[in-house]
Amino acid sequence: MAQEWKIEGKNILITGGASGLGAAYAEAFLKSGAEKLAILDVAEKIGNDYAEKLNKTYKNKVIFIKCDVSKEEEIKNCFQDVLNAFKRIDVLINNAGIMDDSTDAWRTASDVNWQGLVSFTRKGIGHMRIVEGGSGGTIINVSSVAAIVKADFLPVYCASKAAVLHFGRSISSPEFYANTGVRILTICFGATSTPLLNNLQSRFIEQKFTNMLNPTSPLQEQSVDSAVKAVLKMFLEGKPGSVWLSQFNEPGQDITAILDEAYKPLEKLTLPSEITDATQISK
Repeated sequence: MAQEWKIEGKNILITGGASGLGAAYAEAFLKSGAEKLAILDVAEKIGNDYAEKLNKTYKNKVIFIKCDVSKEEEIKNCFQDVLNAFKRIDVLINNAGIMDDSTDAWRTASDVNWQGLVSFTRKGIGHMRIVEGGSGGTIINVSSVAAIVKADFLPVYCASKAAVLHFGRSISSPEFYANTGVRILTICFGATSTPLLNNLQSRFIEQKFTNMLNPTSPLQEQSVDSAVKAVLKMFLEGKPGSVWLSQFNEPGQDITAILDEAYKPLEKLTLPSEITDATQISK
């Protein structure tokens, strides 16, 4: 199975790929032998400039398509544009995200972080599904440690990332993978040194939290390089439906079993015994 999960020769689509972690994934996958790569992002000039830069090194393997992940029509059109260009998508990385709980931005952030991700995932599954003539593939959904721990100054962001985490865990049954050939992977990043963390206090849900992050208690940020290494490790080693953690510049860690164990008491409390028993047998 590990041989199947190789990067060489794969066609890859990355949302939010013009800068930050998305841009770093793009170059890392190209270095590892990706055949073609599509960068989707709302930042048109930055995206075009980055695609041009990559194409000088990687022999015109990259295209850029402007896409607002909060708009369903753009998602539909852009996904088809990539298919028209590549004919086949093997890997979809749902990386686009907004960390902004402020009054003017929280709804758009929710659309990008959650609904846009679900829309791309559904389109990816429809294209890759082996029972309908697809070739299978991998979908990587980017969540966060904010999906696991509470942050009262960014509750909307936490909720959207929790939705991403639970979506991946819920859809990734063994039967789903057997019938579709689509491997869903979820990665939870800790604080990472990208522009997403710049001026963070201005994006809290209420300004009374502006002193929550201060110079005497800084976030323990990991490097972009460490985060990218975790994604590559997850891609090469991750089992279908697995959830991975990347933080503190440590190697990526499969935390699926830890999450399963944490949920057992709640499942026993809320589900009929025959369902929980069958679930444990299937695992």
